[in-house]
Amino acid sequence: MTITLLTQVDWLIRLIIAGICGYAIGYERNSRSKNAGIRTHLIVSLSAALMIIVSKYGFMDIINLQGVGLDPSRVAAQVVSGIGFLGAGMIFVHNQSVNGLTTAAGIWATSGIGMAIGSGLYFIGVAATLLIIIFQIILHQNFRWTKAAVNDHLHLKLADMEGFYRVQDSLKENKITLLNLKLVRHQDGTFSADLNLKFPTDYDSVLLLKHLEANDKIQKIEF
Repeated sequence: MTITLLTQVDWLIRLIIAGICGYAIGYERNSRSKNAGIRTHLIVSLSAALMIIVSKYGFMDIINLQGVGLDPSRVAAQVVSGIGFLGAGMIFVHNQSVNGLTTAAGIWATSGIGMAIGSGLYFIGVAATLLIIIFQIILHQNFRWTKAAVNDHLHLKLADMEGFYRVQDSLKENKITLLNLKLVRHQDGTFSADLNLKFPTDYDSVLLLKHLEANDKIQKIEF
C-alpha cells in the first residue's frame, strides 16, 4: 500500500470524526456535571482512533521485509486494557456505595468508538455515538420504570437496645431493607449502630427521619 496525501487526508478525517463523536458524548456527560467531560471524552476517542490507524498502517514500510511478522490487533487489545486503567481511576466507593461506574463505562465505550472510526467503520462508530447519547438521555428522565432502589448509610446513637428494636419496626413499616448492620455497646450502656439501608423506589428519606425523631431512645441521627 502506497501512503499518499489523499490517504493521509482520509486518516485526518477519521480523527476529526472520532473527536466529534467523543465531544458529543462528553457534552452529554458534562451537562450532568460528571468528572469526565468534553475534553476527556474527545481526547480518548481521538487518541484511540490514532492508535488504530498507527496499528493498521504505521508499519507498512517494513511489513514486506523478510522475517517480519505483524499483528495489528495487538495494538487494539492494548488500547482496550489501557482504557481500563483510566476507567478504574474514576470509580470510588463511599459508605458501600459505588460511584463513577457509568462514567468509566462511557470512557471505555468512547475508546471503542474511536477505534471503530479509526478502522474506517464510520457508520457503526457514529451510530454507536448516537445510541449512547440517546440511551443516556432516556435513562436520566424521571420515568418510574427507569428508577432503581437507592442505598444509603445511617448512623445512630441509641440509649438502649429497646431503641434499636423500635428502629427495626420503623424500617419494616416503611418497607426499607436492612442490608447490613454494625452494633457497638459502649461502657455507659448506650449503643452505636451503623446501618446500610435499601430504600424503595421513589421513597423520600424525610419520612424515615420523622419516624426516627419520634423515637425518644435515639440520641443522635446521621445520614
